[in-house]
Amino acid sequence: MKHNILVIGGTGKTGSRVVENLVKLGHNVTIGSRNGSPAFNWDDPGAYAAALRGMDRAYIVYYPDLAVPGARDAISKLTETALKEGLEKIVLLSGKGESEAEACEEIVAHSGLNYTLVRASWFNQNFSEGAFKEFILAGNVALPMPEARIPFVDVNDIADVVTKVMLDDAYNGETITVTGPRKMTFKEVVETMSNATGRAIHYEPISIEEFKAGMKAAGLPDSYVWLFGYLFKEVLGNPDNQDISTDVEKVLGRQAVDFRDFAARTAASGVWSENITQSI
Repeated sequence: MKHNILVIGGTGKTGSRVVENLVKLGHNVTIGSRNGSPAFNWDDPGAYAAALRGMDRAYIVYYPDLAVPGARDAISKLTETALKEGLEKIVLLSGKGESEAEACEEIVAHSGLNYTLVRASWFNQNFSEGAFKEFILAGNVALPMPEARIPFVDVNDIADVVTKVMLDDAYNGETITVTGPRKMTFKEVVETMSNATGRAIHYEPISIEEFKAGMKAAGLPDSYVWLFGYLFKEVLGNPDNQDISTDVEKVLGRQAVDFRDFAARTAASGVWSENITQSI
């Protein structure tokens, strides 16, 4: 059965991959974005109905994170609108161990809609597509929380899980936690990327305040500075968030991607050699 599915955040790390998966399976997919038609903008609740109209299901990624002020109101308004527009089901991407995100999960759970919650650990792709890529290219990764042991998860695993639970109603009402198969410190992941690239990449432990000061000096908005401070202190600082889940294997019937395999694949793609290429 074909579904009409709205993917909010359909140009992002997980959303773009979910779109690709669903299109390959023959579903009608609409990307919810500011440039979409109709346009979707989290800051314009009045436009939610037009984006949701005619949809059967939706994947929800709140930008930049469910922890930021205003997220609860936006999720509440979106779910109310989705119910009015007759959606069958929504899948929410949430953050593992984020108390603010869990408050948004509760809104979804009590919305009257069928739903599945997908809680994700930190992404492997933060180092290849996201905030930390420039550190890898520069050969120096200065990040706080050196003692945190993080079960980094691959976004391809997240997208495959989201696709599965979106289409399979056996997962209605469930919370799926997606992590990688091993816990690694920042020093260990940097060493793994260094070995994979054959380049000298160093890890430099710094304080959260030093990291936030660096973000401010780089001209990033105060909201982003606050968010990263929250994610490092509240999320990585919570030992419960360092647990490994086997939900990827349970849902997909295969092992989660190991960070070492991600690093080898990414190094082979040349993504971490851009500066070297440009300097030749």
